[in-house]
Amino acid sequence: MDRVINILNLGAGVQSTALLLMSLDGDLDIEYDYAIFADTGDEPEDVYTHLKWLQSLGGKTKIIVKTAGCLGDDIINGSKADGGRFASIPAFTLDPQTASKGMLRRQCTAEYKINVVEKAIRRDILKLKPRQRVPKDVTLIQHMGFSYDEPGRAARARGRFEARGWSKVRFPLIEDYMTRHSCILYLEKRVPHNVPRSACVFCPYKSNREWLSLKQEDPKGWARAVEVDEAIRNDKRGKVTNELYLHRTCKPLKDCHLDEDQLDLFSQECEGGCGL
Repeated sequence: MDRVINILNLGAGVQSTALLLMSLDGDLDIEYDYAIFADTGDEPEDVYTHLKWLQSLGGKTKIIVKTAGCLGDDIINGSKADGGRFASIPAFTLDPQTASKGMLRRQCTAEYKINVVEKAIRRDILKLKPRQRVPKDVTLIQHMGFSYDEPGRAARARGRFEARGWSKVRFPLIEDYMTRHSCILYLEKRVPHNVPRSACVFCPYKSNREWLSLKQEDPKGWARAVEVDEAIRNDKRGKVTNELYLHRTCKPLKDCHLDEDQLDLFSQECEGGCGL
């Protein structure tokens, strides 16, 4: 009989938290064997606090925390002339000659989230060597916290899993017609604190409201974001000709006015699969 392993991609945000708790409470037809949190090293402080609370619950699901290193440190060190690899985040770009704006290609999700989860599955759970195939009698099912109001992200994720071929994917929230709002209502009754949004403190997709909240409620996280914002404009490698910014106005983050309305470009969590 085949061994079936159910794994939750845990971002410790709203949707994946709802899935984990629903599984622990018996409200899903799934018991997760593992939940994997890919730590970028620069999550907001309340995400780490919430993760510790999830770990304290116990239950059958084993929560695994893995990292590819500290994303912020890699960005800062990589911007130096003698620095290492530069992890590309979707920073806003400004051409100083034409004033045209754009965004860099995003590599951070793949390198610091997706690949970390996949490596944990292969090395820590299955104990496979590099390039070793998943045994034929093992069925891996990864569960993603995409909700019913995110069909586009789910479709892109499904395509990626089908192309890879060594594991299957499920979207339990979509199967149960649960939106992000449905998850919030569920968590309000189940969790004794506000469940945070999962995204790095310097994620460029933040709205003004989120930047302001970070500045007021997480001074350490705000200082880190300002540090990264300044580092990406002082790139000594000479590989980026345009000016880079974390804020969509293409102004230094520390000088931005954050009390004005701004389109929320990133309503989803970084649930181990943002940008798929």
